[in-house]
Amino acid sequence: MGFSKVIRSFLDDRFDTKLAGDLINKQVYKRLPPHTGWAHVFGSLALVLFLSQTVTGILLLMYYRPTPDEAHASIQFITGEAKFGWLYRQVHAWGATLMIASVLFHMIRTYFMGAYKKPRELTWVTGVLLFIGTIGFGFTGYLLPWNQVAFWATTVGTDSASKVPYIGDWLQYFLRGGDAVGAETLSRFFVVHVIILPWILLGTVAVHLFLMRLNNLATMERVGEEKPTPRECGIPFFPVHVAKEAVVMVLLVAVLVTLSVVSPWEIGEPANPLMTPPHIKPEWYFLPSYQLLKYFEGSSGALLGILACSVPFALLIFWPFLDRGKERHPRKRPLAVSVGILGLTAAVFLGYLGHISETDVTFFGQKYHITLMGWPEKITGDVGASPPLIDH
Repeated sequence: MGFSKVIRSFLDDRFDTKLAGDLINKQVYKRLPPHTGWAHVFGSLALVLFLSQTVTGILLLMYYRPTPDEAHASIQFITGEAKFGWLYRQVHAWGATLMIASVLFHMIRTYFMGAYKKPRELTWVTGVLLFIGTIGFGFTGYLLPWNQVAFWATTVGTDSASKVPYIGDWLQYFLRGGDAVGAETLSRFFVVHVIILPWILLGTVAVHLFLMRLNNLATMERVGEEKPTPRECGIPFFPVHVAKEAVVMVLLVAVLVTLSVVSPWEIGEPANPLMTPPHIKPEWYFLPSYQLLKYFEGSSGALLGILACSVPFALLIFWPFLDRGKERHPRKRPLAVSVGILGLTAAVFLGYLGHISETDVTFFGQKYHITLMGWPEKITGDVGASPPLIDH
């Protein structure tokens, strides 16, 4: 008797393997709606990136030391001394950005195709929670290299917490573990990044996948009028859709390695609390909120700013329960589609303003200085007397 038969016999004596096999076959060979295409791969892409972040994160943990005296030096050792350390550090750094982008694109596709509607409301809610958790990963992991940019970006980010009404000072102290960013902050961010958030996301991913497989992908039919996808016109999950996902995975690996080699993240100078670098800004996924908060000053303004930054996330969570229409097709949901386009446009515009603020740019041959608030001011006089020019 072969080894596989021995294992099969052992399992048959203890479990109902036929039931398990039927469940697996039903999921593997199920039919997907006819409109399922390349836009549906971003969810799987995000899952693969989550697994990649887990593996490369474990490799980094073998050398990383989360103390202010050793954190930066350990990153230098990983990059310069550990075998292939430079590669898995860069894959981890770029993977964080691509994971956030993948989750974002997945949500955009789901929103505009009306796939959040009944009976998939909870699938959407868990997806939004995954998006928030992924951003939390980016925020907590950004500090760990303990370089100048990371230190001061975290200082700016935790400063925003103090603007929360009533509990702002306590919240800032809680995040930092003290009055300023220091050893306690690094320790707290490390614990959240490598222990708390991974377990939270792992559980949320499991629930999200269970709900997604339970309800299958949404069709374009009205709510309450969906019918099982016939075998003759549905797209097989395996091998057709799996093959598409495999192609994207191969491209993903190529992109990650290419970015790691062509555009590596710099180690930077060690954190220095006594020297503030000019024009510190957060990562791209925080730029819209960063720019929006600039327009609110004073105690009442701070409250409005926090509310303005919180409303989009609250709307995302509750949107399936607010949009009660039965139509799914984008052409039959003009209000929802308009709200989505308006929200995306505002986020991109604010993010761009946050990116170019406090820099000099050139538009149609004329030089402008972009103020902190994002307003352009024409530069006149001797060019040599003006700050260095940055072309966009």
